[in-house]
Amino acid sequence: MDAITGTAAGVPFTALPPSGEVDGPAPLIVTWHMLDAPRTDVAFAAALPMAGVPSWRVHLGMPLCGSRMVGGRLDRHVELAREDILLAYFGPIIRQAAEEFPAALAELRRQLPVDDQPIGILGASLGGAVALQVLTAPPTPIGAVALVNPAVRVSSGVELLAAGLGQPYGWTAESRSAAEGLDFVARAGELSGEPPLLLVSGEHDHPTLREDASSLVSELRGRYARPEEVELTTVPGLAHPLADEPGLEPAPQAPATVAVDGVLTQWFVRRFATR
Repeated sequence: MDAITGTAAGVPFTALPPSGEVDGPAPLIVTWHMLDAPRTDVAFAAALPMAGVPSWRVHLGMPLCGSRMVGGRLDRHVELAREDILLAYFGPIIRQAAEEFPAALAELRRQLPVDDQPIGILGASLGGAVALQVLTAPPTPIGAVALVNPAVRVSSGVELLAAGLGQPYGWTAESRSAAEGLDFVARAGELSGEPPLLLVSGEHDHPTLREDASSLVSELRGRYARPEEVELTTVPGLAHPLADEPGLEPAPQAPATVAVDGVLTQWFVRRFATR
């Protein structure tokens, strides 16, 4: 069966059906893509199809991305970043993506033959921050969480983008408060339940993001009754993006992305097999 595209409560999505023979409703994995490449739901589905997983993989489009880009161009992203990376760009995207998820999930359950068991979630880069935000107040039980090069502390992403734009970020009391609310190492105690968690970190991802990822894993292992349920995997040769620019349309997988896809596939297969 080919990919299914549509909208759920106004949120665009690309859904891939379960692999193999499935008798009845199947498990559900929901993902949020990067703002780097691949930066749309359809491109992310091509980069990380997880084709061997016997579940629906529904890749949600992030706000301002894909079919929701203003004028179909990335210009608005640059404008908002130059206005205020955190308060006008990263923060509103994370907030909107998390707030629109419960209604989108309810609609997906009506549209697709998914079961009523705890879902899996996956987020990459800023989409990782969305997944962690959702985990602080999940609209449904979450049975597994995977993160790829995630923005665990959004302040680190702010500084990286500011450097890329060539303009230092002017921190204010408001933006520091917003950054504290998006520091998921500090908020580790607010993450709901103790779902198995896999963090995939690229060998060549930004050093600050790798350090933040390691800090989150250490913090969660100290909190989980079963610390082995929190896993950290480094993928050799992987930088931060998972696809080449512009990352708007489906593209062949790069070798390092194939490796990420394999790690995620094996992990989710193992998690669903234990149900």
